Amino acid sequence: MTTAAPDRAPDEPTGERRFTFPSALTVLVIVTIAVWALTFLIPPGVYDRDASGAPIEGTYHRVDSGQSLTDRLNDLFLSPVNGLYGIQDQRSGLVGPDLVGELYGSAGVFLFVLAIGAFITVVFATGALDRGIARLAHRLRHRGALLIAGVMTVFSVLGTVEGFAEETLGFYGLIVPLMLALGYDRMTATGAIILGAGIGVLCSTVNPFATGVASSAADISLGDGIALRSVMWVVLTAVTIAYVTRYARRVRERPDRSLSGFLPGDRDHTAISDDMVPPDLTGLHKTVLIVVTLVFAFMIFSVVPWAGALTGDADATPYGFELGWSFPQLAAMFLVAAVLVGLVARFGEPRLSATVVRGAADFISPALVIVLARGVTVIMNNSQVTDTVLHSIEGVVRGTSSGLFAVIVFLVNLPLAFLIPSTSGHATLAMPILAPLADFAGVSRAVAVTAWQSASGLMNLWVPTTAVTIGGVALAKVGYDRYLRFVWPLLVILAVLICGFLVTGAVLT
Repeated sequence: MTTAAPDRAPDEPTGERRFTFPSALTVLVIVTIAVWALTFLIPPGVYDRDASGAPIEGTYHRVDSGQSLTDRLNDLFLSPVNGLYGIQDQRSGLVGPDLVGELYGSAGVFLFVLAIGAFITVVFATGALDRGIARLAHRLRHRGALLIAGVMTVFSVLGTVEGFAEETLGFYGLIVPLMLALGYDRMTATGAIILGAGIGVLCSTVNPFATGVASSAADISLGDGIALRSVMWVVLTAVTIAYVTRYARRVRERPDRSLSGFLPGDRDHTAISDDMVPPDLTGLHKTVLIVVTLVFAFMIFSVVPWAGALTGDADATPYGFELGWSFPQLAAMFLVAAVLVGLVARFGEPRLSATVVRGAADFISPALVIVLARGVTVIMNNSQVTDTVLHSIEGVVRGTSSGLFAVIVFLVNLPLAFLIPSTSGHATLAMPILAPLADFAGVSRAVAVTAWQSASGLMNLWVPTTAVTIGGVALAKVGYDRYLRFVWPLLVILAVLICGFLVTGAVLT
């Protein structure tokens, strides 16, 4: 799951202090205060709404928010609370914890993140996933290109369905020696791990921490746009694998062309010992892996609007077998699945309970990021400046083609992804503005979600504000500057392909 870089232990005193980029939580606290201050300068205004609550293009007009300084201070003070369970009054449109109306806060997404955190932690506690990947790597140990492709494909699948990212940090101790033994270098291992998982997250199909949160903020189903994202995943994953294997083949043929170079002892890995065979998958491990596969397959089935996906008509009458599940049902499903995996693994009640609690605790950071980001939108909503911001951007994109609009959404989100390295926080902040803009441009909101997540995913392949990149190059003992030299041509290729897919998706929808 791509969130923010974890806190690091302070450096030893050296006489000078080094700058450390703040965590996503700190960034969002700063953003909250900054947005609150800006609401004193931005004039309030609103759009007329249609029956579904969507703004009607061309109806923006200025209003008097009627907020006193006390009201504004109260909004700032309660922003995290409102971000979790604020209720929007249907008459006034104001959001507060003690009003009557519809839930505006992110309580559903908050619980969903904790539930899937518990599930993922229980799965890893069984050792099934780690051992399965270790067995795959060992089985392909004498076939270098196939090993690279196999590892990257597995990581990409995990990335696209559940945001597998930081979890890759545990595999460097296995993958780096294997790559060195096959005649490759440390950069090959680094690229296979970071880019394998990263390209899956970039092309998230149902990744709850990217597509899920963004879809919720855009008020669409998690399954909307899955066809476009699936095609993107297949193509971009293939391109990325080809890029890494091409570099690996070149290094094996001419080691002097290695971008990372070789450390003392690296070239001594000339053979792979068959004595270092990972333990076989037990029947228990195989059962756990089958359960995990079925859980994610069922999640995909439950959220996809099959009638619209198969007919191409977004307004098609749902088939009888469609479930139309959203975050409440998915949260419940992952809690049940966590218990099921624990029972299959014979954890026992004390261990299972402790693992579920630990998993929820491990994921509290991204969950709080979502709450803080939603709190920012509450401040903008109550001061009635959201529509003013939307109106100002509407003037910029008015008259653009649908394809150009999709590309603009992608480009605008690139710097935002750098400043807010948490995909969940970035989505919660950006999508309430981008989704209505997509309506104005005649573009599916699902395309806007895909454009947003593509920008976030592309930046997270290289930015130094993510634990996946910085932690990965550190574990592989590869210089960050050298990694940038390795990855920048691929970033250009991916950006061009992404823009092509976005234009195509915008035109077709």
